[in-house]
Amino acid sequence: MAAPQGSRAPLEFGGPLGAAALLLLLPATMFHLLLVVRSGPARLLGPPPYLPGLEELWSQQALLLWLTWLGLQAALYLLPARKVAEGQELKDKSRLCYPINGFQALVLTALLVGLGVSVGLPLRALPEILLPLAFSATLTAFIFSLFLYMKALVAPVSALAPGGNSGNPIYDFFLGRELNPRIYFFDFKYFCELRPGLIGWVLINLALLVQEAELRGSPSLAMWLVNGFQLLYVGDALWHEEAVLTTMDITHDGFGFMLAFGDLAWVPFTYSLQAQFLLYHPQPLGLPMASVICLINGLQTISTATGRQLLVSGWWGMVRHPNYLGDLIMALAWSLPCGMSHLLPYFYLLYFTALLVHREARDERQCLQKYGLAWHEYCRRVPYRIVPYVY
Repeated sequence: MAAPQGSRAPLEFGGPLGAAALLLLLPATMFHLLLVVRSGPARLLGPPPYLPGLEELWSQQALLLWLTWLGLQAALYLLPARKVAEGQELKDKSRLCYPINGFQALVLTALLVGLGVSVGLPLRALPEILLPLAFSATLTAFIFSLFLYMKALVAPVSALAPGGNSGNPIYDFFLGRELNPRIYFFDFKYFCELRPGLIGWVLINLALLVQEAELRGSPSLAMWLVNGFQLLYVGDALWHEEAVLTTMDITHDGFGFMLAFGDLAWVPFTYSLQAQFLLYHPQPLGLPMASVICLINGLQTISTATGRQLLVSGWWGMVRHPNYLGDLIMALAWSLPCGMSHLLPYFYLLYFTALLVHREARDERQCLQKYGLAWHEYCRRVPYRIVPYVY
């Protein structure tokens, strides 16, 4: 059955014009960061040192490597899982099943990479081909999103997401029309959410650490901290993979270019920005400052029933989204090893602040619809959204 046109769901991101702009702005921003991080000035707000030509962006070797990476992660996804979890109830009252084997995929990937390095895999060469790899990932995201859009045209109404069905093809292509696009039991959105991008991110970080060790004799303390913090984050996310089944990405958003590009390209190539910066712009970091940064990153946490991490000591009574505050503190800790001389390594903190403010606004709308007057009362008692006495 064809999807109905003209969904009444409120349009986000400025509607079709905003979606069209983001289709260009997001890849352009990613390539801007990749170019300026290796330049001498490393200015976040300045122009890139040059505009690469197609001969520098396109590489058959990079495309083959990227497709091999996706194929490897897909194969690991299909391996027997330690657990199979049910998702949230859908419109038709059914529940989809999801393999919980993301951490297993991380461990097996580490073993395979270690085996490859032992027989001569040139991991240190990976940073030199980040531009063509990012181009291949972007091209893949566009083609994949087109496939998802065409697939959603024949999806049943019950399979469609609340948004992404405005009737405008650009907006729907960007936001995603189908909630859980699958072929048999292979769930595309769930697979992309945590596997290729997050594991690819820590692999890029590792390659940057290896290259720094070859250039300077050993990795810097700052590089060790960034690698350790971000590996811990990715490992924790994959260990608690089941928690993603309750997130808005899975339960509410369709799977279109926004999530496909974000998962496959934006995450590995922009989240590794701090490690890239440290390779090209080494920063001195003493043990006292490193200890302070570790304390900032390791604030005591507790787990909610869904596996999210929350700051303790009564934060839920002070702000409505203390987990977002924890995310921002963590983002700051990832950036501090890069020093204070450049704004560029703090891009993640700035971007994540904007992302969480937008996501918090969406959460507020959802909670208001779900809880009604009770939510109004909660907002009256807890007036601050993310940062106590600020926002």
